[in-house]
Amino acid sequence: MKRFLLLFSLLFSSTTFAAQEIYTGLFNNDAVSGYDAVSFWEGGPIEGKSEFETEYRGADWKFASQANLNKFLADPEKYAPQYGGHCAWAIAANDGLAPGDPTYWKIVDNKLYLNYDKKVSETWHTDIPGFIVKGDENWEKRK
Repeated sequence: MKRFLLLFSLLFSSTTFAAQEIYTGLFNNDAVSGYDAVSFWEGGPIEGKSEFETEYRGADWKFASQANLNKFLADPEKYAPQYGGHCAWAIAANDGLAPGDPTYWKIVDNKLYLNYDKKVSETWHTDIPGFIVKGDENWEKRK
């Protein structure tokens, strides 16, 4: 596990990814990897459709339905993932930026957090409150 964490921090250090408010990946401008951000509150992530799309904070947000798009437009801060959709553990543990994978997610205190992969998510789950405090501190420094 230590080797993995070292490799992870080297690959996804704060200098690897240019700081951007919303993580969109390298090959498109889709926030949350094209998943419907509202769907996390309604049973779990589902992919959005380009017919229900909006721009917010420089990224394209896709939704599964007009109803979900309308919910997002009414309160985007409620539905947008924390740390711009970057990995919550990477921000907290390394003050680094790594992609957040919408299949490794958790809603805590009505806020959506994404993690890089299963192993990272499992590590993040060992001290969610502590990682959130540290992640919030590190994210605030980036503003």
